[in-house]
Amino acid sequence: MKWSLIGLVISMFAFSMCNSEGGGKEKGSVEMKSDAEFKKATFAGGCFWCMEPPFENLEGVIDVVPGYAGGRTENPTYEQVSSGATGHLEVVQIRYDPSKISYQRLLDVFWTQIDPTDEGGQFVDRGSQYKTAILYHDDEQKRLAEESKVALDRSGKYDKPVVTEIRKFTEFYEAEDYHKDFYKKSPVRYKNYKFHSGREQYLKQIWGDDREREPAENRQSYEKPSEQEIRQNLTPMQYEVTQQCGTEPPFQNEYWNNKREGIYVDVVSGEPLFSSRDKFDSGTGWPSFIQPLEAANVVEKADSSHGMIRTEVRSKSGDSHLGHVFDDGPAPTGLRYCINSASLRFIAKEDLESEGYGEYMKLFED
Repeated sequence: MKWSLIGLVISMFAFSMCNSEGGGKEKGSVEMKSDAEFKKATFAGGCFWCMEPPFENLEGVIDVVPGYAGGRTENPTYEQVSSGATGHLEVVQIRYDPSKISYQRLLDVFWTQIDPTDEGGQFVDRGSQYKTAILYHDDEQKRLAEESKVALDRSGKYDKPVVTEIRKFTEFYEAEDYHKDFYKKSPVRYKNYKFHSGREQYLKQIWGDDREREPAENRQSYEKPSEQEIRQNLTPMQYEVTQQCGTEPPFQNEYWNNKREGIYVDVVSGEPLFSSRDKFDSGTGWPSFIQPLEAANVVEKADSSHGMIRTEVRSKSGDSHLGHVFDDGPAPTGLRYCINSASLRFIAKEDLESEGYGEYMKLFED
């Protein structure tokens, strides 16, 4: 059901020309600890694509893995689980450091990501495989889960009873690789799915600004300069493109044919956006990339200008117009981020350290 919905939605964006719940966590001393010092939490919240981002960059969470649990079949495939025949739930399994984050905190985040009153699935996904559940690993988790469910039921948040199951954890099977970190690998498809499934609107209605935000993958802070500084530092073309949603001429811009190794940052704020490793020749005359370097730094917005329905991409901190993203790109993402050179500043790999982007040197070490 998820794939058919996505196919319907993304077909609206298939225009060929431009006018384009993880990583990033600071591990620190966590890596020095043994597995015995970590604990696991397992939650079913419907589509597991939507359940990874909310947990991924919580301080104390080591990793979040989508998979299947609670069923009868050993080593089930996605096709088997999605048919509803195996009895499995789509789940995420969270490995966390209890000295840094409590199980209660994980429960609080879990409740703000689901509709706990839905007995038949979650939003557009129907069937037992999409039902919500807390699969406890020990008696303490069971107690906390039961107490939190009762508290939520009495909170007055819902006009129907909370029906999320609390059951003992048995076996967990990891999902196929293409499901892992789907929100990073295919951000357009993920956001389209989440919005058109109804999940995003429902959670905003119930929780508003109190809902746990999805994680930022890049922790460094970047700021948009003042209007005066922007006018002083940008060329007329850069200003027109980034501040007035303009479009530069194809094949007559600085980076469309640039083949040097390095990264591309926002010309206004300096936030990292794209890597040469993800650049390809789209034949359009504008720089094209299969994915962002830092997905959290690229914001997507619906664009209905010029009589077309497209997805505009902007920088998060600089709020610069970058270009548009289309779904006609090459594997593995199938995306084409079609970006104006005037929105970018290229930093060659040999200059990354001196320019303050040394953390990205590892991209070019092999």
